Amino acid sequence: MTAPVPAPALRMGTAAGRGTLLAAVLASGMVFLDSTVVNVALPKLGQDLGANVADLQWTVNGYLLMLAAFVLLGGSLGDRFGRRRIFLIGVLWFTVASVLCGLSQDTGMLIAARILQGAGGALLTPGSLSVLQASFHPDDRGRAIGAWAGLSGVSTALGPFIGGWLIDALSWRWIFFLNLPIAVLVLLAALRWVPESRDENVSRTHGPGRTRRRFDVAGALLGALALAGVTYALIDAPVRGFASAPVLVAALVGVLAAVAFVLVERRRGDTAMLPTGLFGSRLFSVLNIFTVVVYAALSGFTFFFAVYLQNVVEWSALRTGIALLPMTLLLLVGSARAGALAARIGPRLPLTVGPIIAAAGLLLLRGVRPGASYWTDVLPGVLLFGVGLTLVVAPLTASVLAAVQDRFSGVASGFNNAASRAGGLLAVAALPLLVGLSGGGYEQKTELANAYRGSLAWCAGLLLAGAVLALVLVHRPPRAAPPSQPCHSMPAATPPK
Repeated sequence: MTAPVPAPALRMGTAAGRGTLLAAVLASGMVFLDSTVVNVALPKLGQDLGANVADLQWTVNGYLLMLAAFVLLGGSLGDRFGRRRIFLIGVLWFTVASVLCGLSQDTGMLIAARILQGAGGALLTPGSLSVLQASFHPDDRGRAIGAWAGLSGVSTALGPFIGGWLIDALSWRWIFFLNLPIAVLVLLAALRWVPESRDENVSRTHGPGRTRRRFDVAGALLGALALAGVTYALIDAPVRGFASAPVLVAALVGVLAAVAFVLVERRRGDTAMLPTGLFGSRLFSVLNIFTVVVYAALSGFTFFFAVYLQNVVEWSALRTGIALLPMTLLLLVGSARAGALAARIGPRLPLTVGPIIAAAGLLLLRGVRPGASYWTDVLPGVLLFGVGLTLVVAPLTASVLAAVQDRFSGVASGFNNAASRAGGLLAVAALPLLVGLSGGGYEQKTELANAYRGSLAWCAGLLLAGAVLALVLVHRPPRAAPPSQPCHSMPAATPPK
């Protein structure tokens, strides 16, 4: 007979509770910071390292690829081997990779370091929430997760501002070195206050009340290979040509890996990294397609916007970082209200109207030209885009969780987060190809300006397609989302940058 599992005991008002929350917030803040601020740094690091467009794409996508492919596996490792242990490994891994990013002497080293950084983030990201879920007393769990979401939102908002200042005042390298002192604080707080926890019903050996869980390494690797193959083909096609052997092989490998991923997950049933039974819910399937479409538009827009403002409009990195600040502040302030609205009227209207408003914002921002005024030319479009995104994010998260049984809420949240990152990954890979930007074209004002306007038109089209999808296929979930679900990844309510 197994010993009873002690109930989570941390309380919000205690030193241990505050220390655990501090470790989770600072750790996730590092991941959010390096997601948001790298776009602002792209022009400067590209100039310093002699990067071409493909190099810039891989600087963003190497990171997103690892997060999208392995975040669910990272959550499973924490459940089995100890959430604090995997969290600490993720922090150390992410920090070492961040230092390597800052020390990079060429684009090859930078891309490799960003891939390593994404792998560390896949261990760290689910741990930052799972330690809160597992450690806090049920009466304080909701407050702890709410505080995490709010404070993490503040770090996301400050990221482009701090990063832009560091890029202008020192170097783009310091956006990565900044993670070192933050990581020291995280490690000290975690070692001092975060309790260890694991899923006591899962063991490597059979026993009373225990089950053997085999890690779905094959599923994780096949998912990564599928995303990597398609991404490589999209990025390399403008350079080598669509009919070149490397591009065709990469595309074929990506497609075959995707098919194999589906077959493997279906065979494993409920022990799979992604139980395919979840897609028996039509609403869950539709919402994840909607997620891919909307977050593809978000990532494509932020990728081009930051480079365009600096290389064509000739704004500083700091001013570029500040330009998007209202969008993040709207998300921070308005997401809870949007979620409450969707709870009253259902998700269909917010998920339909939100993308339409965001698309209108992007169409306005297509008109930004050299000499543009922030207040009259940039801010209106950014505000519209932010309002539209705010109407989408919280209702989307709640609807995804409500579309599945409670016992699958963790994997549903994790998959939806992975879907959002996959959408961003594919957008950054495909948009330069679609708008004819390659090589050193991002340094040529006329070529970049044409590509920028074309990319925003594509992104607006994606948002309108999402609106149609929501209008036709989204309905009210049969039940409300649970107030504090067991999360194995960053909630989809926090937009990946």
